[in-house]
Amino acid sequence: MQTLTQILRTVLFALLTVLGMIMAVVFMLTTLIAMGLLYIVARLGGRPFSVRSYWSERRRHRAYQGFKPNYSRPKSARKYPDNDVTDIEMREIP
Repeated sequence: MQTLTQILRTVLFALLTVLGMIMAVVFMLTTLIAMGLLYIVARLGGRPFSVRSYWSERRRHRAYQGFKPNYSRPKSARKYPDNDVTDIEMREIP
């Protein structure tokens, strides 16, 4: 009986790994199709397209978009001003 459960576990694990590999291949193919579409659109627009420049531009834009340290913001630009709190109710939890 234990041999049968071990074989069943092995088969299920193999099926799961094959399913994961299929999902990875589908993801790579859809990414390849998307990059191909970006290339075609850039060519039709008359400008060159490089995957490396596109990726570095996206990362640079995402990394520094809206980045400001908290100490550089003036107090008037805070999201929640200090004078909004008007009443506080406090209860003891037994």
